[in-house]
Amino acid sequence: MRKNAIVMGASSGMGREVALLLLADGWQVGVAARRADALEQLRKQYPEQVTVAVIDVTDTAAGEQLTALAERMGGMDLYFHASGIGKQNPNVDAEIELRTVSTNGMGFTRMIDAAFGYMAKHGGGHIAAITSVAGTKGLGMAPSYSAAKAFQNTYLQALEQLANMRKLNISFTDIRPGFVATALLNDEHNYPMLMNVQTTARLIMKAVKAKKHVAILDWRYRVLIALWRRVPRCIWRHLPIKTKN
Repeated sequence: MRKNAIVMGASSGMGREVALLLLADGWQVGVAARRADALEQLRKQYPEQVTVAVIDVTDTAAGEQLTALAERMGGMDLYFHASGIGKQNPNVDAEIELRTVSTNGMGFTRMIDAAFGYMAKHGGGHIAAITSVAGTKGLGMAPSYSAAKAFQNTYLQALEQLANMRKLNISFTDIRPGFVATALLNDEHNYPMLMNVQTTARLIMKAVKAKKHVAILDWRYRVLIALWRRVPRCIWRHLPIKTKN
């Protein structure tokens, strides 16, 4: 049986690795991102399985472009969202904060809503998104990033509840990695507990196949997050939490 997936943010990093794993597993994959050249490389590697669409999640037309890609493919069983940006911003540079919110907040909402709407009309599907363990608490070194990730966590939880209320056959997987060695971290190379991108992609696929509701990757981050959640706000506000060594 033919399975169709769309990977948003497939040009690099975790999105690209997940797209490759889906292709190896026999899926038809729609790859979408801003960079056409990287997407075309995937199509040349898998000409019978890959459909390409250049989509910028910050574009107001991006939702309609996602729907058009799904229709071009003949359906969308899985929507995988790996598009996002992040940067340490201890000086609270407004441009960095607003750009992060635009991509990780508005862009995320735009694409998840489009996938949800499409699946609601076409018998259901599975929405999986890479969020972050950074959404657990407000991180002073990356204010808008941690806040946007908390928004993503809550938004997926809300839509999962809504799907059940409306009796829609839509599953959700909120994937929360820690630091992963991708181009997103190319400005620093000494992040703690840095994860390999290929290993992370395999863990992601395992969680997606199992249709886990929330997947924190890996065990070290599960321990860390369990500890973070127990720290009261009166103490947290004084902790010098750093995102690099």
